[in-house]
Amino acid sequence: MIFLQNQDPDTATFTYLLADPVTREAALIDPVLEQVDRDVALLERLGLTLRYTLETHVHADHVSGGGRLRQRLGSETVMHASGGADCADQLVEDGDVVQVGSLQIEVRYTPGHTSGCTSYRVGDRVFTGDTLLIGGCGRTDFQQGDAGMLYDSIHRQLFSLPDDTLMFPGHDYNGHIGSTIGWEKAHNKRLGGGRSRDAFIEIMNNLDLAQPKRIDVAVPANLRCGLPAEPDEALSSLGVDRGGYRDLPPGQAKDWVERVRAVDVREAHERTGPLGHIAGTALVPLGVVTAVATEWDRTQPVLLICRSGGRSGRAAAALAAAGFEAVYNLAGGMIAWNEAGLPVVGAGAGA
Repeated sequence: MIFLQNQDPDTATFTYLLADPVTREAALIDPVLEQVDRDVALLERLGLTLRYTLETHVHADHVSGGGRLRQRLGSETVMHASGGADCADQLVEDGDVVQVGSLQIEVRYTPGHTSGCTSYRVGDRVFTGDTLLIGGCGRTDFQQGDAGMLYDSIHRQLFSLPDDTLMFPGHDYNGHIGSTIGWEKAHNKRLGGGRSRDAFIEIMNNLDLAQPKRIDVAVPANLRCGLPAEPDEALSSLGVDRGGYRDLPPGQAKDWVERVRAVDVREAHERTGPLGHIAGTALVPLGVVTAVATEWDRTQPVLLICRSGGRSGRAAAALAAAGFEAVYNLAGGMIAWNEAGLPVVGAGAGA
């Protein structure tokens, strides 16, 4: 078997190349969008044909390169059926086998970090994604995570493997490249030494970790296999083109407020003033909106709102210049919204 391990320096994500040296068919486990050119160059240099990209789960810390590789090389994306990503070409179940030349890649369903986590076993090695890390494991406080389920998955599907099984995780932040199942059973800080299920749950429930910085971008993108959202033709044809963004009058914007990222760029006290604010909108004042927006999905439509449309127009132009694909400004702002008799909340509280 041809086997190579690469890492994305920004997210510490490992991508694994597996290939049959005879048929030259290959698979990539957990490709990263920013490293697609690297992976394509590697495949070409080795004379390999990419058949599959296999995702261990819907990632929250990086955007997958699977969809882009499918566009460029014709590969198929593989994910577990419980992952929620209908974009995948193959939705696999526990015990399924993905054939790559003579290589048999066994699917082992290992939920707990997320509801769709999957490990892949190939011969003497297992690729565990974020389920089992070197000396640790994935967190369980978002994406349908469940500490008890993770404990059960690891013991049933991973710790049941021979001790000399090579273990390769989805990430490592300490310079390590791999481990063995036997070492993890004995020394893993959260699971090793026969730690009980209840003790493990207690540890996981008290980690108090910050949210992943890229979660708002990565999760929706990875539900599309890393590809940009398809533009909504109905929305994109509305309003007036301002060169980079579009002005939407209140009568049109009202139908889209709950379906886009709606952002009020006024100051906090204005939202409780006489004009109130639109329910469900986020407050991100003009002075910080471009900085905050670096964490947003640039493919998701954004609607900017202010008092009269001036500040939100400037914010819309800035986001368009920053590469956002679908930016809209509420024409006339909250003044026009109120004049149209549309619903507001908080009106008059700060007057």
